[in-house]
Amino acid sequence: MKKQNVRTISLIVCTFTYLLVGAAVFDALESETEKRRWEALQDAEDMIIRKYNISQEDFKVMETVVLKSESHKAGQQWKFTGAFYYATTVLTTIGYGHSTPSTVGGKLFTMCYAIVGIPLGLVMFQSIGERVNRLSSYVIKAVRTSLRCKRTVASEVDLICVVTTLSSLTIAGGAAAFSRFEGWSYFDSVYYCFITLTTIGFGDMVALQRDNALNRKPEYVMFALIFILFGLAIVAASLNLLVLRFVTMNTEDERRDEAQAMQALQVAVKLEGDVITSNGSILSGYEGHDGQSLNGTNTSSMCSCHCMCLNGNRHKKENHFGRNNDAENQYKLRRSPTHIRHLLPEVVPMQDLNYDYDTQSMHTLADRGTVDSSYMGVDMVDSTTHGSPLRPHKLLKRNVSLLSFRI
Repeated sequence: MKKQNVRTISLIVCTFTYLLVGAAVFDALESETEKRRWEALQDAEDMIIRKYNISQEDFKVMETVVLKSESHKAGQQWKFTGAFYYATTVLTTIGYGHSTPSTVGGKLFTMCYAIVGIPLGLVMFQSIGERVNRLSSYVIKAVRTSLRCKRTVASEVDLICVVTTLSSLTIAGGAAAFSRFEGWSYFDSVYYCFITLTTIGFGDMVALQRDNALNRKPEYVMFALIFILFGLAIVAASLNLLVLRFVTMNTEDERRDEAQAMQALQVAVKLEGDVITSNGSILSGYEGHDGQSLNGTNTSSMCSCHCMCLNGNRHKKENHFGRNNDAENQYKLRRSPTHIRHLLPEVVPMQDLNYDYDTQSMHTLADRGTVDSSYMGVDMVDSTTHGSPLRPHKLLKRNVSLLSFRI
């Protein structure tokens, strides 16, 4: 099984295991509190119905009015300032849910706006995160150079430490400001900042929803928007270092496998016999008929003849060599893999060269114009004798495969 498949299955198993663990923990922490709150609300509802002598239907109407008027306590949500705040929550995928469109045109435009805006926002924050990491590496290098450290280049661990510190300072500073303007506790403010910058956006705590702050406190509105945009850029820098490294692992493994397959394909072609190309060069490193390399000890002879066989002459050679089919089949080339056979040149095998038969065959081929008579026995040299012509008794043990190319 491929490494990518194993990693994917492992991630799926780990994710579902993490979900099961989280569900068990949340159940243990929140279920009892939810039950007590529900009982308290039921007691309050019964008390109001008995005290004011109203029916269940009237109480439901009053409840609906209270819930619908909650979003209007902060003032008008769809003026330009409130609309800009809403567009920011859409583009950043925070989605507090404090204000939602009620018209068909507003809902349709929200979908179209999100289709273009969400990818644009992701690319922008990712680019800003890369710039933040580059700036951090320059600062680290400058500081280490001034301190005369041996190693001045910033590593990924250094960048992670810097980005984590920036994220902590952003959340801490934002929590202090929101605690002052909203009247929340500092812990609740930290919770709000974390939920906002991670784009979870539950909507249980939303800034700018008190005392008509959207219209009366423009400086606070500006601070909230800058906090969201700057904080998301810092979070994007963290994701660039941590998450994207694991996301690109599958792509890197696939490219590595492709490179290894191409490398294996280049060395996978094996031919039998001495292979001579049309320009006279020898394809070394291939196995001969006797299972040994061209560079081995038993294959000391080389043929430098320029043999070229066209398509029309091939049938004549096959008819000429067809007199001894057993010998021809014995020295046939080993079949190569199907997917690379088109890469191999056409090879016309010859019979065992013996002194009596093959000398006559070579003369016959020369008479037919297939082999130049000037190469008969002259260019057949032995490397062990430093270029001396091969004698007939040495030709008895040679198996020569003529490599022909189509023109």
